Amino acid sequence: MKSTFVSALSVFAAALLGAVSLLPLAACAKSNHESVRLRVELDRPVLSADRTERAVVKIALDGVRLARPEARPPVNLTLVIDRSGSMSGEKIQHAKAAAIEAVRRLGPDDVFALVTFDHEIETLVPATRVGDTRAIEARIRSIVARGNTAIYGGVTQGAAELRKHLEDRRYTQRLVLLSDGLANNGPSSPDDFARLGASLGREGISVSTVGLGLGYNEDLMTRLARRSDGNTYFVASSRDLAAIFTSELGDVLNVVARRVVVTVEFPAGVRPLAFVGREGAIRGQRAEFELNQLYGGQEKFALVEVEVTACRAGEEREMAAASVTFEDALTQRAATISARGAAKFSSVEKEVVVAANRQVQTDYAVNVTAEAKDHAVGLVDANRREEAAKHMRTRTAELEKIATVYANPAVREMTVANKKEADRLEREGLDNAQRKSYRADAAQAASQQAISPSSYTRP
Repeated sequence: MKSTFVSALSVFAAALLGAVSLLPLAACAKSNHESVRLRVELDRPVLSADRTERAVVKIALDGVRLARPEARPPVNLTLVIDRSGSMSGEKIQHAKAAAIEAVRRLGPDDVFALVTFDHEIETLVPATRVGDTRAIEARIRSIVARGNTAIYGGVTQGAAELRKHLEDRRYTQRLVLLSDGLANNGPSSPDDFARLGASLGREGISVSTVGLGLGYNEDLMTRLARRSDGNTYFVASSRDLAAIFTSELGDVLNVVARRVVVTVEFPAGVRPLAFVGREGAIRGQRAEFELNQLYGGQEKFALVEVEVTACRAGEEREMAAASVTFEDALTQRAATISARGAAKFSSVEKEVVVAANRQVQTDYAVNVTAEAKDHAVGLVDANRREEAAKHMRTRTAELEKIATVYANPAVREMTVANKKEADRLEREGLDNAQRKSYRADAAQAASQQAISPSSYTRP
């Protein structure tokens, strides 16, 4: 997922297989559907002529907000809540209040289940249509903290409740896990949970994880969420749980597409090198990535670095052809949309700079920064914090060239912050809270999560 590119900010997609005129802002090739729009963009619509270039291709999916929210597809939601001894007191009280608020936002035709765990697993509310919420709320209020932490068993039992309605394609599936502790009963390694997340993702089940306080295993939680295409949150204070649950439910109640598969074909002369931030597969001239769900009012995208062979000034070239297949969440019907992107080549550097797509550059910088932080965690864990700081500075220097050449203030701001982070890494390494924030930031950038986990961390 790492990339080394500097001259890279290149390319952009405009017009269906057609020419791209010199514009002050990047244009893009679009393909629309009632619920999903597809865009192919590049970091520059104009590339420097007569030399091999590196560029960033952005494949973006926009979920269209539901015109009638009341007509949304029903939700199949399971909450899996840690009730181990470390959750006693204010934590469990705020968790119960947040769960009750989430239930009250559901409609009568939605399906809800509640699984709690300590060293034992208990299904307090089996999967059932919500209807009158009073009985469910009473069960939530009955939760008492005790015992150890069997996270793996809690998630697998929560998934079993979801499976009771998994075959009904009307439903949007989501499991939300809340825990403040280490997995000390049952499978407990990050690899165990990564495999579990991947398995659930293949079933169409997304797992969102909420890590509360400083005692949970962030590697375990983020890998479970990322491999299942769920969201991940780091919450320092239990007082913020209601806001987190509200944000998460806002996503679930606005799903417009499911089982999304994106395929990008690159023509001869445009070689895909690597995905930036998001996981995906590159096989020859084809790149692919998948999403379990796409939300209305939200953008999801993948960035692919490419190497472009030299072209003469005035020449135009297609850069990428994207195709997306998905299931419309409202109609349960399969749909396919496609879009293409092209670039023009110029020997006039000013034309290259003026045409730059600064939003794609910024997206790239966000993901490069997140990757650098994620890599730094492993280096600091290995007691190599000077190397971690050097890695952060190297990636930041690449972004600084982008900020300077293309006068991009957002990227400039990131480089200033990154330099300070590199200095602090070298002096101090990472404390527990900072390590969790780094992991959460990387997961957020990879999924383009609408709400920043770091904004819910308090001193």
